[in-house]
Formats: sequence, C-alpha cells, structure tokens
Amino acid sequence: MPGKLYVVATPIGNLSDMTPRGVQVLSEVDMIAAEDTRHSRVLLNHFKISTPSFSCHKFNEEKRGDFFISALLDGKNIALISDAGTPCISDPGHKLVSMAAEAGAEVIAVCGANAAAAALSVSGFDASNFTFLGFLPRSKKEQNEIFQAMPNTPLVFYESPLRITKTLTWLAEGFQDADICLCNDLTKRYERIYRGNPTDILEEIENNPSAQKGEYTCVVHLNAKPQEAAEDEQSLEAQLINIIVKQNCTLKDAANILHQSQKKNKKAIYAATLRLKELLI
Repeated sequence: MPGKLYVVATPIGNLSDMTPRGVQVLSEVDMIAAEDTRHSRVLLNHFKISTPSFSCHKFNEEKRGDFFISALLDGKNIALISDAGTPCISDPGHKLVSMAAEAGAEVIAVCGANAAAAALSVSGFDASNFTFLGFLPRSKKEQNEIFQAMPNTPLVFYESPLRITKTLTWLAEGFQDADICLCNDLTKRYERIYRGNPTDILEEIENNPSAQKGEYTCVVHLNAKPQEAAEDEQSLEAQLINIIVKQNCTLKDAANILHQSQKKNKKAIYAATLRLKELLI
C-alpha cells in the first residue's frame, strides 16, 4: 500500500506560527521534500526535528519526483514543504502532488500560514470573492491586460522589494483610484502595512529606509477601470508630445500643463518625461 504525501504549511516568518500538527507530521514522516534543505534546516532545528530532508525545487521537481514516488510506493510517508507558507501556492510542489495522486498515494493537506490569506485578512476589503495572481508578469502590456480583464473584486499578488517601486508607479499611472493594502515582511522584523491609493503608498515607500527589506503581498481593489489608451504605458508620453507640438513649449512646460489641466499624477508624469528623454536623446 502506498505511503502518504503530506503537504505541510510552514511559517512565513515567525516560527511561532508553526502548527502543532505540522511539527508532529514533520517529526513522524520518513522523509521531507523541501524547497531548499539549507533554509528548512533552520525550521527543523528549531523544533528538534531530525527527519532526513531532500531538495524538491522548481528546477529538479520533475526529475526528483521519481525518487519520491518510488519511496511512496514502498510505503514511505513524505512531507512536502516550501521555504515559507503553503507549498504549491506560487511555490514548487504541484508536480510532485500530481505525480503522487496519479500513483495512487493519498495526498493530505496540513494547513497553516499563507501570505496571500494573511494579507487579505487584514486588508479590510470584502474577500468573499478575490483573485490571486501570484507574481505579476514583467511586461506592462501583460500587466494591463490582466488587470483590465479582472472582476471588481480584490486582487492579490506577490512582489519583490526590488520591484515594488516600479509596480506602484505603474499602478499610479493606470489605476490611480485603486485602494491598496500593501503588506511588507509579514510576521517578521520589518512588518508594515501601507493603506491608500498607489501614489500615497509610493511616497511612503520612498520615505521608508527599510522598504527594501522583506517581501511584499499586495491587495488591490481597482474601484474603476484604467485610463483609456491604445497603449497604457505610452499614453502620458503621447499627451506630452501633443502639448509640445500644439503649444510650442518645452517638455518641462508640457509636464506642468498636463498636471494642472488634467490633474495627472506628478510622479507618473515625471516618469513619462524621463522615458521621452531617453527616446529623444
């Protein structure tokens, strides 16, 4: 009879969030499939768990899967964990789960921490319906296409500290009326929650010396459709050029006119002038 595969959630930062059941399962299984064995060693040592662990990450999951499936078929019980949170949610693991199910092994969820659920719970938005986007694509065009197709319910996505300013600038350009709950470094040392529209939060981020520390989980309620434009990422540039041509003024003057006449976001306009300078030089 095949063994069981336990999908075990681990803390997203604070080790005190580990559930007693999770500790018990990790202690009693025959082996652990871990996203990064070096990272998981901190957790296992903290709870004095000596179960042998083997790597199972996005680059070797399919190849290593045969090893784990063979163990399951031999009656071994396995726990699957990621570096933080619930496996398979923007983390590796789904291939192993699929292979185990196909092999006839029982797959059991051991519930616990999840950054998306945690952010939704403190957002104050009605989360009876929501859309989880994982990590956004890098292209502005793809980002706009995704957001334009979304229903008027909260959207949840993850972002790195290195890209959060760029992402907030994009939101300020196209979705400036959106309400945002931005959670940084949840349950950890630099935990902070920002609330407001993209422009307000962008300013807070830029004034926070610790903003580059810790991952981000963003909950967005769009409230309104994005600004109409054939190409959203070029709309401000097009308007600036139109003002320059019609009023025979400088780029700086055009930026001031655009802000005063249409109340466009200053940061978004400034970003557009920089892009125009790059194109024209």
